[in-house]
Amino acid sequence: MIKQKIMKNIILIGASDHCRYTIDIIEQEGKYNIIGILDKNLQEGDEFGGYKVLGYLKELKNIISKFQVIGGIVAIGDNYTRKIVAEEISQIIKSFHFVNAIHPSVIFGKEVEIGEGCLMMAGVIVNNNCIIGKHCFLATKSSIDHDSTLGEYSSLSPGVTTGGRVLIGKCTAIGIGATILHYINIGNNCVIGGNSLVNKEIGDGYVAFGIPAKPVKSRLPEDKYL
Repeated sequence: MIKQKIMKNIILIGASDHCRYTIDIIEQEGKYNIIGILDKNLQEGDEFGGYKVLGYLKELKNIISKFQVIGGIVAIGDNYTRKIVAEEISQIIKSFHFVNAIHPSVIFGKEVEIGEGCLMMAGVIVNNNCIIGKHCFLATKSSIDHDSTLGEYSSLSPGVTTGGRVLIGKCTAIGIGATILHYINIGNNCVIGGNSLVNKEIGDGYVAFGIPAKPVKSRLPEDKYL
């Protein structure tokens, strides 16, 4: 007799396009059962992506108890907003377990470290000895090469490619198709424009783009980047 696998219940926080492909990845992984969505802009009982909206963070403790939830993931694309929401959840429940959602096609090299709450889409490559900080987002076919670090709450858009020993700071967004050469450092709270070529260091708090990429203005952590 074949035993049926019992999947543990999780919740997704944030209802958006980002949440839709988070749902897709979790369903394909087959590790967790999505019990529902939390979102402040939708009513309890609404449906999103095939799942019920259960409320928002003020109901978090009751939701966890009622549905035997073991954890969840913040399904919000904006890096800074994802950071604020994750920190708010941790204040409400210090032991909250942030799960990772990793598409089955993702390729990992040896000695890779991945923080909690990360989302990795189809075709992602994380090569050997890389460190991926907590709550990072790696989009379709992005690639981070050996001995590189992606700081917490940062994101790689579709088709981003880095060389080896690259350091990307916290809450930094790398735009679609950008390339970062070997040994380059990019600071915290930066935005690198799509299709840019980064061949020189970028300091903290800049928007930079071009071939080669050059800082064009400063930005605050809470500034929107889309």
